[in-house]
Amino acid sequence: MTQTVVTLGAHVFDVQVRPVEAIPDGQGAALVEQIRFGPAGTAAGTAVTLAKLGAAVRSAGAVGDDPIGDLLLSMLTRHGVDTSLVLRRPGVQTAASVLPIRADGSRPAFHVPGANLGYGPSDAPALEIARATHLHLGGPELMGGAAAASILAPARAAGVVTSADLLAPGDPGVLAWIAPALSSVDYLLPNEEQVLGLTGAASLEDGARALLGHGAGCVAVTRGARGALVVTADATVAVPAFDVPVVDTTGCGDAFSAGFLRSVGLGRPLRAAAVLGCAAAGLVAQGLGSDHREFDLATADAFAAATPVLAIT
Repeated sequence: MTQTVVTLGAHVFDVQVRPVEAIPDGQGAALVEQIRFGPAGTAAGTAVTLAKLGAAVRSAGAVGDDPIGDLLLSMLTRHGVDTSLVLRRPGVQTAASVLPIRADGSRPAFHVPGANLGYGPSDAPALEIARATHLHLGGPELMGGAAAASILAPARAAGVVTSADLLAPGDPGVLAWIAPALSSVDYLLPNEEQVLGLTGAASLEDGARALLGHGAGCVAVTRGARGALVVTADATVAVPAFDVPVVDTTGCGDAFSAGFLRSVGLGRPLRAAAVLGCAAAGLVAQGLGSDHREFDLATADAFAAATPVLAIT
């Protein structure tokens, strides 16, 4: 069976500038090596890598009727993502970020949430979601847990595999806000900072288990250079990151989500899912933007088999 995925939620147009060590004072200017732009966000960025890995992907969300929205949708289409479920909001700006990338690949962000903030359950394409094999909700905190649950729960009842990723930093208030949705999430895909901040746990595994206690079926946590930790009620699996030259960490979490979820769709075990997730993140990290590098499933699998890994500390 073909894996058909609806990636619903945050659609962002990213502008990346590299390398940036400081913002010039006053009217000053600085020469940089690269400026590029591309599709991003926990829905759109994940959609791009899922499509590269061979899933049939439909993206759902909202963008403005501005030129930024035109560019974002055209770039998604070029990557093989069906954007017919994306709504255009007249008079509203498309969500966008400017990302000054430091020499070590880290980056702060200047962000406009834009059209993402107005998207809710009444906008979600329920019939198309029910026909998919998988629904990935990017940024449930943008609409709140109760609203997110009203999208996720019917999908799950229809036999659709559900997953979610987060945008907001970890905070106990965010957990309370999204908690109603977690019992409808088969796979929760946060990062380490989010898990520890959401739960206040002393260890990452304890934090992941706290999220299981709120109803999530599986918690797969990204840990940057330390790879990923996958926790279920019955098992804990640690997978290392790959040793690659990091140019930009933008979109690595979305790439991990895509690799992990593509593996789930292929019926691979959780360890293999985390390995493909880390491989996709490692490929994306070597250039600017969530859509860096053309690769497919075979390329990612070969990369995972041939590339050294970093020690887990």
